[in-house]
Amino acid sequence: MERSVEIFDSTLRDGAQGEGISFSVEDKLAIVQKLDELGVTFIEAGNPGSNPKDLEFFRRVNETQRKHAQLVAFGSTRRKGIKAEDDGNIRALLAADTPVVAVFGKCWDLHVTQILGTTLEENLSMIEDTCSYLAGRGKRVFFDAEHFFDGYKENPEFAMEALRAAQKGGAACLALCDTNGGCFPDEIARITKAVAEAFPELTVSIHTHNDGGMAVANSIMAVEAGASQVQGTFLGFGERCGNANLSTVVANLQLKRGIRCIPEENLKLLTATARAIAEISNLMLNKTEPYVGSSAFAHKAGMHADGVMKLPRSFEHIPPETVGNERRFLMSEISGKAAVFSKIQKVCPRLTKDSPETGRIVKKLKDLENEGYQFDGADSSFELLIRKNTGAYRPFFELIHYQIISSRPTDPSASASAVVKVRVGEKLQLMAAEGNGPVNALDQALRAALEVFYPALSKVRLIDYKVRVMDGKNATGAKVRVLISSTDGRRVWTTVGASSDVVEASWIALVDSIEYKLIKDAEDILLGN
Repeated sequence: MERSVEIFDSTLRDGAQGEGISFSVEDKLAIVQKLDELGVTFIEAGNPGSNPKDLEFFRRVNETQRKHAQLVAFGSTRRKGIKAEDDGNIRALLAADTPVVAVFGKCWDLHVTQILGTTLEENLSMIEDTCSYLAGRGKRVFFDAEHFFDGYKENPEFAMEALRAAQKGGAACLALCDTNGGCFPDEIARITKAVAEAFPELTVSIHTHNDGGMAVANSIMAVEAGASQVQGTFLGFGERCGNANLSTVVANLQLKRGIRCIPEENLKLLTATARAIAEISNLMLNKTEPYVGSSAFAHKAGMHADGVMKLPRSFEHIPPETVGNERRFLMSEISGKAAVFSKIQKVCPRLTKDSPETGRIVKKLKDLENEGYQFDGADSSFELLIRKNTGAYRPFFELIHYQIISSRPTDPSASASAVVKVRVGEKLQLMAAEGNGPVNALDQALRAALEVFYPALSKVRLIDYKVRVMDGKNATGAKVRVLISSTDGRRVWTTVGASSDVVEASWIALVDSIEYKLIKDAEDILLGN
């Protein structure tokens, strides 16, 4: 690749400003490890002047070793009317002991006069003084030009003066921020080009927000216009509508534009990194996330499935394994026989289209769909169905019985209790648990019983639970379909159950979820993974 760009990940700083996001110190350390393994250039790890937790994090993270990434501490320029060396936030930046510091300053005159309440001249001094003070103490300084694009559109002379003040102070990088997230790609490209031409000796970076739904497009257009660094968060979450999604930016630039963002051999880690960061962040990764989502290479329509099996690029813009993802064929009444058979062969390669087992599986699929099952999006249950009809299945446990008790008034965190009795081999295990509702109690009791035999189940947790009423005409006696998504931190899988009893439907999906995990663990051991 003739050209490369630096990837500046702000998941731990800008991403932490997203609604519902709260990282512990351990969370942040784990994310640093994942981003470093992927090969990003910089990790903006937090604002050491904002809270004691970030100060502790910087102390601990500096004791770790990294292969690729440099850590960045983030803060603001000095406050108005004081010297940089007397500003507590500036001292905290130095105490973080990172090789790089990012400082943000105002580039929109509206913010200077109406938000900061100071003069344009004082604001320029704040920028230059701060950059000069930090650079003079051996720090590589990145200047985050806050509200740069909006400021440039209203007063281009002042916006450029702010960048020149940072340059005079010794900044090595100018990060142009679309802080309000409302710019269009053509505006981003035009303004970035002007800055890149005016400051050829400095790194020009792009930092976009997604309020107009164009953060990724804006980032790519900025690179096309001369930016050589892209800032964002790895899964796009952040303030308001979030930031540029770096998992998408990296794949687009490296695979579609031939611009190196991370080591070539690490592209296959993209999906695993996305899933790991989603898990640490306690988020469910969007199925339709480009490149890394579980639906990114999922095919349902018969024509699509048939085409991709004959010639993958007929319906896929890249091979899924390039980014560590996989092709999926969704099982439903519109999937087509070719897709069903492809799924069967993946589990049991010895079968042919004419094998008796193949016909039996297809018939069972249709029968179950008539009963309310839907395997579209529940690949794990469909794989278990194939195994049970081809001799490739052995039960890991047997249910003896379960009992659920609900009562009122209740403790909000324990509104139900469950007792589960299972047999594993010749041994019986009885376990009781409380939960927030009957299904949660049943889940807790079943796991507690089985963890005695299978400790790896302690890593599994449910991340999504959906109930769908199949026929509302029967009111409370209607058949329901339950979908459960689970994860162990490495994999995400979905299972399905259907019954006129919502607890029974949930039990079926829960059992499938646990059995799928145990099967995959056993296969990992055989393959040495």
